[in-house]
Amino acid sequence: MAKAHQRTLRIAGQSVPVKVRLNPRARRLIVKVHPSTGEVAVVAPTSRSLPKALDFARQEGEWIADRLSRVPERINLRAGQTIPYRGVPHIIRSTPDERAGVWIDLEADKPLIRVSGFWEHIPRRVEDWLKKQARAQITRRIAVLAEQLGASPSRITVRDAASRWGSCSTRGAISVSWRLILAPGFVLNYVCAHEVAHLREMNHGRRFWRLVDELVGKEEAEAAQAWLRDNGAELHRYTASAD
Repeated sequence: MAKAHQRTLRIAGQSVPVKVRLNPRARRLIVKVHPSTGEVAVVAPTSRSLPKALDFARQEGEWIADRLSRVPERINLRAGQTIPYRGVPHIIRSTPDERAGVWIDLEADKPLIRVSGFWEHIPRRVEDWLKKQARAQITRRIAVLAEQLGASPSRITVRDAASRWGSCSTRGAISVSWRLILAPGFVLNYVCAHEVAHLREMNHGRRFWRLVDELVGKEEAEAAQAWLRDNGAELHRYTASAD
């Protein structure tokens, strides 16, 4: 797929960034609005159809506006905000005089994430800390699960993909969303198991699902799938960007 180009359209009185992508596998011009992030994209099947892409998106302006109105409101990772960490609500507290960076206050009477330094740096510090925690836990879980199958990924990366929670390439490179650190542990564990199973089966056939059940159990897999279906969009609400 070719690199996306970003343009801006006026939709419902607002300027909306639109990514224009070329995808030879597409059969026609397609407009997409991600239900969690609100990212708007128009996909063109050929380079000859690219000039028509923005006009096509403009024609779908009413539909785009409707979808954007359903996107969950973004939540800034500022001091005083409550965010989930491993499925448990934690309050972000500013502790400017400390020098410990970001840490869980185990002595508090309620779950707290404390952050040192200037208040304006708190959102970015919290997001970086969450990514660090995710990377450590995801890497550890994948290593354990892969050993159970006698497999080994060629690479493990932690990203912020908008469209899926994890992926595994044909070369054995596994990628998992850092946002799963916000979800309960069994959800992160399931996604890691799902991608590890792809090291043996690059499909979603019966043998693949047997591997997943072998790694985490059928009940846990089904519970995690249901949790992501019902709550997954919420994980994309949390951001270090200014409102």
